[in-house]
Amino acid sequence: MFEPEIETLSTDSLRALQEERLVRAVAYAYEHVPMYRRRFDEVGLTPADIRGVADLPKIPFTVKDDLRDHYPYGILAVPREDIIRFHASSGTTGKRTVVGYTRRDLDTWNRLMARTYAAAGVTRGDIVQNIYGYGLFTGGLGFHYGAETLGATVIPTSTGNTLMQLQMMKDMGSTVLACTPSYAVFLVEAALKEGYEPRRDFRIRRGMHGAEPWSEEARAKLQDFFGMRAHDVYGLSELYGPGVAVECEEQNGLHIWGDEFLVETVDPETAEPLAPGTRGEMVFTMLTREAMPLLRYRTRDVATITWAPCRCGRNHPRILRITGRNDDMLIVGGVNVFPSQIEEVLMSIPELGDQYQIVVDRDILDRLTVRVEVEPTVHASPDFDPAALSERVAERLTGTLSIRARVELLAPETIERSLGKARRVIDLRERPS
Repeated sequence: MFEPEIETLSTDSLRALQEERLVRAVAYAYEHVPMYRRRFDEVGLTPADIRGVADLPKIPFTVKDDLRDHYPYGILAVPREDIIRFHASSGTTGKRTVVGYTRRDLDTWNRLMARTYAAAGVTRGDIVQNIYGYGLFTGGLGFHYGAETLGATVIPTSTGNTLMQLQMMKDMGSTVLACTPSYAVFLVEAALKEGYEPRRDFRIRRGMHGAEPWSEEARAKLQDFFGMRAHDVYGLSELYGPGVAVECEEQNGLHIWGDEFLVETVDPETAEPLAPGTRGEMVFTMLTREAMPLLRYRTRDVATITWAPCRCGRNHPRILRITGRNDDMLIVGGVNVFPSQIEEVLMSIPELGDQYQIVVDRDILDRLTVRVEVEPTVHASPDFDPAALSERVAERLTGTLSIRARVELLAPETIERSLGKARRVIDLRERPS
């Protein structure tokens, strides 16, 4: 553990700390952020009305559009001169969501990331090959400074140049792979194509994978190829970045660092609070951030939270399973479809490759097409029966999704590879104006 005195707090002590910090965070946000002062005043709420976690539902939600609407500096709680770094996420509406950090915020984030590495079994003796992109995206610098804070060695290869990544991985003896899960799967494909023997040529023992949803089948593939343990890392750029939660070595849910993040779940449709342990949309309140405090921030991520003890000794709450992000969910013919459900099916069929795309379009009715590459040796086999395999894949998808999907089998290396997050979904339906 990196900070055992915090990581092993008893549940009662952690909850008491959350109560204390929540009261301070609400007062701080009300005093320093005009948006929150206005929202509180509109509903007749004062910071004195928030005396603990039980009062949390009284606080209005914060959503991503609030960050866009107050672009670029409108939610800052400190003067711009006190900000020493900005990050931003991509802007689908033309404006990015900009997040500022004071020096104390960066120190906090670095410690959270060091905890994140340590929880996954990374130590000072490890060599971290960091393939996350450096720049406005929080991943590159988040994983970089977290590893340095832990005391590990960092190789900042960033994204791109896959052949160089493999060479560095072999020559430098990298022991930790930090990248998106889809790029890690692509590295497996590229390594095999280049003739590497993973257990002989690479020393990777831990994988730190986040920034996009991935399936247990993808995890199994990575662990089997490298002989490592692949850990899920959860974060949002609005909440520092990566390092909000991580799987410990038990790999039985992702520990949310409860001393910094207060999590609740709400009904995704009605926004009504749900009982603990009920699957719902995760809502986070940041407890100590200086530059940009967020109260009840709706993530759109659907999951189940538990406070049950973990064998690793950490008592912080855990995300048991992230079903998917509401923003990523597809509604096809009235049926909710998550891309991760499709990946689980495809990865479980050995005749299929690792690269796929989901295409949704509409004639009169919605149509769902899954384009997936065939495993190279299967594709080259004289016994390969595309019609039979396509039908088997379609039947498996129907059983999981409760909707019929058209399956297109593609030759190996047909789908364009991504150097970061994979573009898995192509929605061709006309959007209402």
